Amino acid sequence: MADRAAVNPVPLPHDLLGRPLHDLRLSVIDACNFRCGYCMPADRVPEDYGTDASQRLSFDEIDTLVRAFVRLGTRKLRLTGGEPLLRKRLPELVRRLAVIPGLDDIALTTNGMLLAQHAQALHEAGLRRITVSLDALDPQVFADMSGRRGRVEDVLVGIDAAVAAGFRRLKINAVVQGGVNEDQVLPLVERFRGTGHVVRFIEFMDVGDSNDWRRDRMVPSSVLRDRIAAHWPLHPLQADYRGEVAERYGFDDGEGEVGFVSSVSTPFCGDCHRARVSADGRLFTCLFAADGADLRTVVARGEDALAAHVADLWRARGDRYSELRGSPEVRDRRRVEMYLIGG
Repeated sequence: MADRAAVNPVPLPHDLLGRPLHDLRLSVIDACNFRCGYCMPADRVPEDYGTDASQRLSFDEIDTLVRAFVRLGTRKLRLTGGEPLLRKRLPELVRRLAVIPGLDDIALTTNGMLLAQHAQALHEAGLRRITVSLDALDPQVFADMSGRRGRVEDVLVGIDAAVAAGFRRLKINAVVQGGVNEDQVLPLVERFRGTGHVVRFIEFMDVGDSNDWRRDRMVPSSVLRDRIAAHWPLHPLQADYRGEVAERYGFDDGEGEVGFVSSVSTPFCGDCHRARVSADGRLFTCLFAADGADLRTVVARGEDALAAHVADLWRARGDRYSELRGSPEVRDRRRVEMYLIGG
């Protein structure tokens, strides 16, 4: 990435809880080729959802937006969806963003179905990190969880293609639901141990209002960790950076590591320095936010105006939904759907 010293210094905003703005998760499209029940259930989201390209930020608008966020201290950018590989000419966008001064890291989250087609071009454009969502290895379980839209074989081919293209350490994310794919945890660990890839298990969360979340379907990370450790002993690892969402554990035999994202059982709001922007240019200051602030009209006024506007919005931020979950303050409020802001 380019030298951050080239970025004009500006006062860096902190929110009401003293949290800086270090990460941006940017949805480039809200369409998806899957219909996972915990995100975009088929009975509630039509097949043609998100196909209106005129509603999305253009590449020029995205470029201005990312530059403004970098001026406010953002160093990490994750491109999400929907399914970001459905966005036409995505490598072209990556190439533009990769040269922004001060941006240290660009990553991509994908369901992997189209990864084999695009991995080489994305790597050549400057992308260096990929996270693949993979909730099961069993073909039937995988098909059911993707809304009968996906084949696990295609995702595994995509992972292999990413490695061949030069991506060395993928993250493999699995959302675990009791009675649905809980039996896939050990097979996933066994499949990727020793490969250099890191499997991360995510507690089933109450994101949005469409996934019929119930706490009794959430399997705590501590339960999964103990189950894995009974087969392959583990030891805790230090976080790579402050605010890392996953707790890291290494295998005692040296065959890599595994991670756990425990937003429900062990909230980590205190270190959350992530902003999310939807494909149509709305800023959400929390994964569980009710509403987003329109940025698109401000983008048209240029980078300076946008940076000042976002700084003001960030300074007013006081979100800590996971710490308040179940309390009267947040119990009945509406929550934005995950497919709009990428999880």
